[in-house]
Amino acid sequence: MTDAPGLFESTASRPLADRLRPRTLDEVVGQDHLLGQEGALRRMVDGGRLASIILWGPPGTGKTTIARLIADNIDLAFEPLSAVFSGVADLRKVFERAKGQRLSGRGTLLFIDEIHRFNRAQQDGFLPYVENGTVILVGATTENPSFELNPALLSRAQVFVLNRLGDVAMEALLKRAEQAESRNLPVDGDARIALRAMADGDGRFLLNLAEELLQLKPGAILDPAGLAETVQRRAPVYDKGQESHYNLISALHKSLRGSDCDAALYWMARMLDGGEDPHYIARRLLRFAYEDIGMADPQAAVQALTAWETYERLGSPEGDLALAQAVIYLATAPKSNAAYRAFSASRKLAKRTGSLMPPKHILNAPTSLMSELGYGEGYAYDHDAPDAFSGQNYFPDGMARENLYQPVERGNERDILKRLEYWDKLRCLKSSKT
Repeated sequence: MTDAPGLFESTASRPLADRLRPRTLDEVVGQDHLLGQEGALRRMVDGGRLASIILWGPPGTGKTTIARLIADNIDLAFEPLSAVFSGVADLRKVFERAKGQRLSGRGTLLFIDEIHRFNRAQQDGFLPYVENGTVILVGATTENPSFELNPALLSRAQVFVLNRLGDVAMEALLKRAEQAESRNLPVDGDARIALRAMADGDGRFLLNLAEELLQLKPGAILDPAGLAETVQRRAPVYDKGQESHYNLISALHKSLRGSDCDAALYWMARMLDGGEDPHYIARRLLRFAYEDIGMADPQAAVQALTAWETYERLGSPEGDLALAQAVIYLATAPKSNAAYRAFSASRKLAKRTGSLMPPKHILNAPTSLMSELGYGEGYAYDHDAPDAFSGQNYFPDGMARENLYQPVERGNERDILKRLEYWDKLRCLKSSKT
């Protein structure tokens, strides 16, 4: 069968991701659990008996391509629609064409991208044509079908879950890109790893990044920093040009951090005398309470917020004293940036690991489909455990545990540290028994 021009024809003017679309099911990467020799979808295709299905998975994992290849393998007419741009009139035209195909002895695969975008009435509208065999429905969605699709539709379609592309699959796509362009990507080993991470499991986005790099003039090999500068566009920095404004707030912040109460009061007074907006100072004091004191003294944030609210009610000059009291409290409080560092580390970890799923035992299963997929299975209710601590793993499966929050031996965090150490011991004991 000839490939459809809009999907598979090879022209240099087409985007690389489009030119590299798989031509066979064997070329689809990252979905071996469905398309491998023992995969459920592969068995269905090889048997030539396709039921209506829903392909549920993240963007760039091959849903559209798989639908097209299924139609080719079973010799079905392929009718693609997007729920974003199509309506009832478009569906009616497809059904009329499908009836004609059926009279000639050929079936029709109706592919609906973003099927969750159809409202319930629209979803109900094509059910009769699915039931009587006029079309075989293949829907693609990035949203949970349990919540976004009609129960009547779900009862007539089998849901197949596509995985976000893993590192091996992403590397395979990069090699295909290099082969297609007859040149290697201008990146070193570390940048190549970073490039795969940037795509976050989205094969189409990865190939778009690769195409951008392959269009660069031959030159230096990029390291991770050079890669980030090349494929990411940073927003320009907005600079008001008020150097003294930023110099004085920096002096105030660093004096507070250095627990120099007198210097902090001096710099705040300088700012107020210079006409600085007291609301801006109050906002910065509240930020400081979270950034530089944190859990060492949780009352610091309460004091800063109370000072801000007091100023809102009193205004100047009466409310200025509330800001001064907040400065004194913050400067003399025990300091810790453990919460700030923990959050920064968690953001970096989240970006590095991408869209990993939570372990299934801590997911709720409000629908039968989710129960069948193992959601909630094996969850241990902590309040039923000794010490109200189950010690279960709450990080994604296959991901090593990270110690993000590291409290200091100061103020309230001294007690928190003891509790964390105690729970670590319990976790080790429980894991050694399993």
